[in-house]
Amino acid sequence: MPDTLDNPDDLVRAVEACLFAAEEPLTREQISAHLGDAEVKDALAALQEQYAKRGINLVERGKRWAFQTAPDLAHILRREKDQLRRLSRAATEVLAIIAYHEPVSRAEIEAIRGVQTSGGTLDVLMEAGWVRVAGRREVPGRPVIYATTPEFLVHFGLESRKDLPGLAELKASGLLDPVDDAYEDLMEQRSAENAEPEPEPEEAQPDEAEALADEFDAEMLEKPDESA
Repeated sequence: MPDTLDNPDDLVRAVEACLFAAEEPLTREQISAHLGDAEVKDALAALQEQYAKRGINLVERGKRWAFQTAPDLAHILRREKDQLRRLSRAATEVLAIIAYHEPVSRAEIEAIRGVQTSGGTLDVLMEAGWVRVAGRREVPGRPVIYATTPEFLVHFGLESRKDLPGLAELKASGLLDPVDDAYEDLMEQRSAENAEPEPEPEEAQPDEAEALADEFDAEMLEKPDESA
C-alpha cells in the first residue's frame, strides 16, 4: 500500500486491492479501517464505475461491498456450478414469509401458512446462512423470532429488503392477498383472545386448572414438532 493515500488514484487502487484480498464482502467502515480510516465513499463509487462494463463488477449487497462476475456472463459460468442448493416448497414458503414479515415467530409463520412448520425446515434455512435468530418476542412464553441475514441479500442479488418484489408484482401473481388475509386473521384472533375475560379461579377444580395451565404453557413455549 502506498505511504500516503492523499492521491485519489492511490486510494482507489488501495480500495481495489483491499476488496480483492478480502475473504468475504466488506462494509465501507471495514474498508476504511484497513486503509487507516481513509474516507472511501468516493473511491468505491469511482471503482464501481470503472468495473461497470467489465467481466467483473463491484456491487453493494446489504451494505457490504464485493466483486462478482457480471450478470450477463452467467450462462458462461453456469456449467462450473455443480453444487445447487434446492429448497423444498415448505422451506421456500417459510423463507418468503420471514423475508416479508421479519422479525417473525414460528407460530406466526404457521398461522400464515396454515400448517405446522417443522423445526428441520428452519434449521435448513439457518444452515444455508439465509435466516438467523433475531431474539425473542416480549410476550408470554417469549417465543424465538427469526429474520433474514446479509447472506440472503447477497445470494438473491438484493441491496436491501426494499428490493423484494413489490405490492403490484405480488398482487399480479396472486400471492399477496392470501398472505395478508391470513396475517390479518391471526392478528384478529389474538385480539379476540386478549379481550376474552379470564375465568374465575373458583370455578375450576385444582386438577382441571393445572391441566389447563400445562396446556397453555405447552402452546406458548412453541416446542418444535419432532414428528415432522
